[in-house]
Amino acid sequence: MSDTKTLLSVEDLCVDFRAGEKVTHAVENVSFEIERGETLALVGESGSGKTVSALSILQLLPYPAASHPSGAIYFKGENLLALPPDGLRHVRGNQISMIFQEPMTSLNPLHTIERQIAEVLRIHMGMSGQAARGRVLDLLTKVGIQDPEQRLGSYPHQLSGGQRQRVMIAMALANEPDLLIADEPTTALDVTIQAQILELLLQLKAEFNMAMLLITHDLGIVRKMADRVCVMHHGHIVERGKTKDIFEHPKDAYTQHLIASEPKGSPPPVDPQAKTILKTDDLRVWFPIKRGFLRKTVGHIKAVDGIDVDVKEGQTLGVVGESGSGKTTLGQAILRLISSEGPIVYLGQRIDGFDSRQMRPLRKELQIVFQDPYGSLSPRMSIGQIIEEGLLIQNPGISREDRAARVARALKEVGLDANVRDRYPHEFSGGQRQRIAIARALVLEPKFLILDEPTSALDVSVQAQIVDLLRDLQKRHKLAYLFISHDLKVVRALANSILVLRHGKVVEQGPSQEVFANPKTDYTKALLAAAFELETTPADAVAT
Repeated sequence: MSDTKTLLSVEDLCVDFRAGEKVTHAVENVSFEIERGETLALVGESGSGKTVSALSILQLLPYPAASHPSGAIYFKGENLLALPPDGLRHVRGNQISMIFQEPMTSLNPLHTIERQIAEVLRIHMGMSGQAARGRVLDLLTKVGIQDPEQRLGSYPHQLSGGQRQRVMIAMALANEPDLLIADEPTTALDVTIQAQILELLLQLKAEFNMAMLLITHDLGIVRKMADRVCVMHHGHIVERGKTKDIFEHPKDAYTQHLIASEPKGSPPPVDPQAKTILKTDDLRVWFPIKRGFLRKTVGHIKAVDGIDVDVKEGQTLGVVGESGSGKTTLGQAILRLISSEGPIVYLGQRIDGFDSRQMRPLRKELQIVFQDPYGSLSPRMSIGQIIEEGLLIQNPGISREDRAARVARALKEVGLDANVRDRYPHEFSGGQRQRIAIARALVLEPKFLILDEPTSALDVSVQAQIVDLLRDLQKRHKLAYLFISHDLKVVRALANSILVLRHGKVVEQGPSQEVFANPKTDYTKALLAAAFELETTPADAVAT
């Protein structure tokens, strides 16, 4: 490294993964540099090689399955790929830290927050006792944890998603590293929490004069955070440059495709004469708080508190709000998956008093697509078995040939080849798995479909494909959707009308165009500002 301003230099990095005789070239001849104090973003879809490149810097890939057949990674002039374990230990967590994508799986569920942050201080700085405790409190305060002393004894499951991400940032910054690697640091967080985390990272970066390697598929975050961008596709860097230049004048076809892929368009118009598919009136879901030896009810958590829903044929009702606002609980109550109070009327018939036996015939008409397709698809069943399972339960009399034909038709409707029916969920990408989950719901020919965060963890181009698919299916089958999401860009592209929830109550509702153009409540204004400021705020315009 000849330039003293350059902190990290990755030169012709190659990464291979070996499984038996099969070798996969995950990264090929990737080169980039990061200067002191700057933010470089690695952008691309899942499988492009972003995270593999970043994990190579700290040699965190699973060896011997992963190998580096060529290349070098220079940090302050030293080749990290040639360092012995002791040398790497001095760099990891000390000079280079990493925030991982999913804090719940990165934090130890058996250790308190204090112990996990203090461990970093003990290993790298020899700090313990009251000195470590004081430093942990200081770090928790810096990352914006409320009542840090009360949180020292908390375990990860006792914190919200945003709080867990703040703890991860505190651990990463414990030793004031020169370089912070942030791997999708805000994936699946609410838009307001996402904005807070990004603002926090900008402030801390300025305070500690850190460089940052940001890995993301969210182009809004790149606009806000990055000084320079490298666009990755199939293990190669296909374009690089200053953030403003990349967004205003993209040269590579793949970069142009990424920038153009954010969900666009409008929902299909609703026929004013369309019949009402589902309606609720003053729907309530209250969970009792029990205390004492006799477990007496001393209060209630009002997860859903007096909500009116009216969804017509061919309409999409968007339900938005932060985590804990009652969105998913509302969906579960409508489907009678949890107990509730208040009328639920489906096609003119009250179903709120139905038990599981009475609800079973209606299950084929009231379907749900869950947030995480990988978690909702059985890994032991083939795609064909997963999709036909509902048919076996709801239509046990149809022949095997008819079942196979309906499974093939459902796969074709969601843009998949019928020949994939013998494959298993792990053999598909995230977007393909979500299409399979939609096919499983569609095969029963439902009239009402609840979509619970179906695009939250997908790449932006795959999000756009799923949005287009859902619009097309709605138009073709006159489906009614209840679309639950915290991604307001997707909601804007799909929903005819919107319910904004907070703490179980509706704070605003109305036609989506009206709510987006003229929000009336401060809470809705805050949600919209957090979601859409990323579209217009370049990194060099953000005050640090």
